[in-house]
Amino acid sequence: MELRHLRYFIAVAEEGHITRAAKRLGIQQPPLSFQIQSLERELDVQLFRRLPRGVELTEAGMAFLERARGILDQVERALAATHRTARGEQGRVAVGFTSSAPFHPFVPRVIRNFREMSPLVSLVLEESGSSELVQALHSEEIDAAFIRSPVADVLNLLVRPILDEEMLVALPVGHALSSLSAAASTALPLTALANETFILYKRPGGPGLYDTIITACRGAGFSPRVGQEAPRIISTLSLVAVGLGVSIVPASLQRLQMDGVVYRRLAANSQLRAPLILACRRGENSAAVQRFIDLVQTSAEHVTTTGIPG
Repeated sequence: MELRHLRYFIAVAEEGHITRAAKRLGIQQPPLSFQIQSLERELDVQLFRRLPRGVELTEAGMAFLERARGILDQVERALAATHRTARGEQGRVAVGFTSSAPFHPFVPRVIRNFREMSPLVSLVLEESGSSELVQALHSEEIDAAFIRSPVADVLNLLVRPILDEEMLVALPVGHALSSLSAAASTALPLTALANETFILYKRPGGPGLYDTIITACRGAGFSPRVGQEAPRIISTLSLVAVGLGVSIVPASLQRLQMDGVVYRRLAANSQLRAPLILACRRGENSAAVQRFIDLVQTSAEHVTTTGIPG
C-alpha cells in the first residue's frame, strides 16, 4: 500500500463518485476503479457499496477513512517540519555567553531578533566563563557563544570578532578619583591607578580581560596590586561598591547602575578595549544554528557600518 492509494480512497469517499474523484485527482476513471479494487483486495474488506449513481462507504470504509486521513495528516506534518528544519525555521539552538556579554545591547537585541524571526526554534541560553564556553563548544553542549577572550584552541572552531568597546574604571563612591567635579569628565590616565588595589574577574573564567588589564598596567609602568579575584565580572562591581578596591570593566556594565559605584573614562593611550566575539563550530550542519550565526554576522556588519548595535 502506498500513500497515493490512501489519497485515491479519500477522494472517492469524499466525492461519493468514482468519475468525479478521478477528475479531482487528474487521472482517468478506469485506473482509479482498478486502484480501489486492488486496495479492497489487499485489505480483504469491502470499502464501498456500489450504487446506481455512485458509491457509498461501508462501515469498514468509514473506519478506514478516519485512519487514512490521520495518516496523511501526519505525513504532511512530518514533511512540513522537515522543510522548516531544513530552512532553519525549526530546531534547537544553544547559545552561551559570558556574564558581561548581555550588558552590551548587541547581545540581547540579536537574540530577540532571532526569536522573532524563528519562533519555532527552541533557544537555550547558558552563562559561563569564556574557557568553559569554548570547552562546551568542543563537546557540542552549546552551538555558539558570545565570549570576551581570544580563543587559543581554535581547532574545529570559527571565531568571529563582532565589536570591541571602551573599558572604564569602576570606583567606589567617595573615592578621590570619583570626584563629580569638571575634572571627572576628563579621561583618567592609567598611571593614576598605580597605587590602587585592583579587583579583577578571575583569570580562568576570563583570561582575555584579565590579561589585557595586567598588560596595559605594565605598559603604563606599574604592576597592579590585585586584592581579590571575583568569580563573575558582576561580582567585581559588588566588591568595588563596598570599597575594597577599583576595577576596570567594559563600558556596557554601566547599564547595571549599581549603587555605590561610579565610572571614569580612561585615556585613549591606555589601549584598554573589551572585545565581543562569537565562537562557533566549523562545518555547522544545523540549519537553525547557521541561521543564528548568519543573523549575528549580519547584525555585526550593521554595527560596523552604522555604529548602531544590532
